[in-house]
Amino acid sequence: MKILVCISHVPDTTSKINFSDDNKVFDNQGVQFVINPNDEFGLTRAMWFKEKQNATVDVINVGKSNTESTLRKALAIGADKAIRIDSDPIDGFFVAKQIVDYVSSNPYDLIIAGRESIDYNGGMVPGLIAGMIKMNFVTNCTNLEIENSSATIEREIDGGKEILTCDLPLIIGGQKGLVEESDLRIPNMRGIMQARQKPLEVIACTNSDSKTKSIRFYKPAPREEVKLVSPDNLDQLIDMLHNEAKVL
Repeated sequence: MKILVCISHVPDTTSKINFSDDNKVFDNQGVQFVINPNDEFGLTRAMWFKEKQNATVDVINVGKSNTESTLRKALAIGADKAIRIDSDPIDGFFVAKQIVDYVSSNPYDLIIAGRESIDYNGGMVPGLIAGMIKMNFVTNCTNLEIENSSATIEREIDGGKEILTCDLPLIIGGQKGLVEESDLRIPNMRGIMQARQKPLEVIACTNSDSKTKSIRFYKPAPREEVKLVSPDNLDQLIDMLHNEAKVL
């Protein structure tokens, strides 16, 4: 079984985020980047298939040379090969089209992507890939089992869970639950050394089509000062909720 894991290079949530050029450009100076958490759950699940079912695992990213450290980490975790499509990830459509152009001539049995990236939270890429190449698609996946050419998938739905079966090839949008956080792998020294010898293929992007353009970024408004009311003074609380917060 051949598996492709889509990897997004995203800012660590602990990093301080700033913008430049009148808030039109994301300032990456001093920002720590990591594997997108939803993608890391998927990569860890792919490692399980590699170890239990002798699958081969490739990882792919649309990005410039600064994303190679993230791809090398994926190789150190255990992926066999990395592919970097050399371009800025302009928007979800552009990223999906680049990956589709690659897999059209390099087919896979299973493509694992995160349901969304934690930077833009678009949640579009795996669905767009599935639509473009007419592949079975399930998102919000919290469990995945494969036997021969059949997959059993569990996914979150509003108010519960749904269990589905389908044939390969398949693309999923994974999330926490696909593996537990305690199952995530930290590269050891042996893995880091082996990653240096594994192939990292850089290919040119096929086009520059995009459907959207970022005009300006805004940070969330700072939180207002909290007002504390004594539990013995309910009249004051009701007055504030009615006249200040205007929620009553």
